[in-house]
Amino acid sequence: MPAKLTGLDHKRLRWLLALFFIALAVPTGILVRQAQVQMKWESFHQHQELAQELSMRIDARLRQLIDTEENRSFSDYAFLVVAGDPAANYVQRSPLSEFPLKSSIPGLVGYFQVDARGVFGTPLLPQQGESSAYGISSEELGQRQAAQTKVLEILARNRLVREREVPPLAKAMPSPATARPDAKKDQAAPSYENDQATQSTAPVQNVVSQAVFDELSQANAPRAKSEPNGAGSKEEAKGLAGAIESSLQALPEPASKLVKRSVRKERVALPAQQGQSSNIVAQPARVTTFESEIDPLEFNRLDTGHFVLFRKVWRDGQRYIQGMIVEVTPFLQDVVEAEFRDTLLSRMSDLAVLYQGTALARFSALPQREYLDEAGGLRGDRLYASRLSAPFSEMELLFTLTQLPAGPGSSVVYWLAVILAIVLCGGFLLMYRLGLRLINLARQQQDFVSAVSHELKTPLTSIRMYGEMLCEGWVSEDKKPVYYEFIYAESERLSRLIANVLQLARMTRNGLDIALKPYTVGELMDGIQAKIKSQVERAGFGMRLEYADEIAPITIKADADQFAQIIINLIDNALKFSAKSAQKQIDIGCLQQRDRTLVFYVRDYGPGVPKGQMKKIFRLFYRMENELTRETIGTGIGLALAMNAKVELINREPGAEFQLIFVPESKHRV
Repeated sequence: MPAKLTGLDHKRLRWLLALFFIALAVPTGILVRQAQVQMKWESFHQHQELAQELSMRIDARLRQLIDTEENRSFSDYAFLVVAGDPAANYVQRSPLSEFPLKSSIPGLVGYFQVDARGVFGTPLLPQQGESSAYGISSEELGQRQAAQTKVLEILARNRLVREREVPPLAKAMPSPATARPDAKKDQAAPSYENDQATQSTAPVQNVVSQAVFDELSQANAPRAKSEPNGAGSKEEAKGLAGAIESSLQALPEPASKLVKRSVRKERVALPAQQGQSSNIVAQPARVTTFESEIDPLEFNRLDTGHFVLFRKVWRDGQRYIQGMIVEVTPFLQDVVEAEFRDTLLSRMSDLAVLYQGTALARFSALPQREYLDEAGGLRGDRLYASRLSAPFSEMELLFTLTQLPAGPGSSVVYWLAVILAIVLCGGFLLMYRLGLRLINLARQQQDFVSAVSHELKTPLTSIRMYGEMLCEGWVSEDKKPVYYEFIYAESERLSRLIANVLQLARMTRNGLDIALKPYTVGELMDGIQAKIKSQVERAGFGMRLEYADEIAPITIKADADQFAQIIINLIDNALKFSAKSAQKQIDIGCLQQRDRTLVFYVRDYGPGVPKGQMKKIFRLFYRMENELTRETIGTGIGLALAMNAKVELINREPGAEFQLIFVPESKHRV
């Protein structure tokens, strides 16, 4: 492994780890993203089902309202109707003549009827006789007339009736004017008294008012749908919603849309003339029975913005138009918005109501609502679109997303993604730092082996050279003591190098055995002086030993051999790095600080230690010089051995001072 790491540098390591990180991060990111998309799709599908359910509920509500209105009899649109058995000849007020208006249709303005001659009428007022005869006060009469006028004005503004075609209160029943073009004249059912109006054979002719209603029917004719219910075309789809919609099949039509709406027939009894009655008690009257054919209700939006629901009734070959005017805003608020606000959809989507492609209203997920004109636009991705059943088949409900809530389990995926990102980034940094340390360690070990080989070879070469000279007798007697002393010094140096290597090996495998015994400061300093005096003198340096007499008897626990080894290594470094200094002096001393801590120091007068390397020199195998340019010798492990004690470095002017600090009651530090 170290041999492989030596071929790497920091840049290559970064690239390799970056590729490894990308190889893990990209698939992980794809999986997390795929999980998020899947959950978003599930959330979209769930809310789409909610939108479908809401659309069906709104459609069912409208169907119920329409069924109620379609089941109304032809005679309900008159002020008086026959009560009970027609043979009894009793009449009473129509249910539509109540005032104020009471109807299940929200926003109802009023009911109306246009007869075969195009004459307008409402069930609010009788068509003949005095209104007071029916228990209507003058105040209520004014209110009824105002309500009738409002309906008339709306129809007139939309050119459905002419205001002059409103009959006075005493006007008689109209004569026939419009006949069903594709039907034979219906035969009247047996009656108790024939109505002269029904026996008329007046020629058939079109009237303006009913012709306009025919135009409304043609405008509302069924058209081909541009898209299936519930899903938009691929070209119109946008964003995530469009992508999902394009992959979904068309959702089934609501059950109410499958109901066939057809013409129904009924037999209706009408009073031949308006009799006087009170508000509650019925009074006998002449009654005529007819068979009527009633078309389904039709729906349209008027130019004034109102809704109109109307139907065509065929009676004795004559056509009548019956219907109602509805305000758009209260109608949509009650039927659509009220249902929309009660669902979760109101928090994450907008609901737009469209008529023939034109936006009528948008109920926003926000508190405000907007009623749009034809130029009003829609926003957001489509969630669901549904066309309502007849007669509202030209109306659509369009749900658009404002924000899509996270699906179930999204928080788990989110936190897993965060944890994976932290693990990947943290693992990348840890592996990078570990790789750097291994690369540096491998290089330092190579440098160490090279340095040790060089350091061991140098004294061995000197010893061998001087030994051969002595053996061959090439040395005079007066130089033999010098050679013997040199051989002795080099052997001691070799012993120290070997001891340092062995001690370092024991330290790296935690096998260093330190025997602490009590020693006085004086004993330690004297032992150091005896071991290093000759070494300092051979290097051409002077040595100064400094410590106060009062601290000489102070006793500390230390390992004398370890203590001496540390001081010798510090002195050896001082001699090597200050060899070219002007003042060749080594100071060795001991002092006591105020906290009674003992400080042993070794100072030289060399160049000192650069600030950038003051911490690095305590690292294993670190040297201030490389193997190619250095002029000093040594393995570079002396200061690392000193880490077994508390060592500090202080730059002096000039030189550097290493301090070996003994902390009181320290057991394993020397």
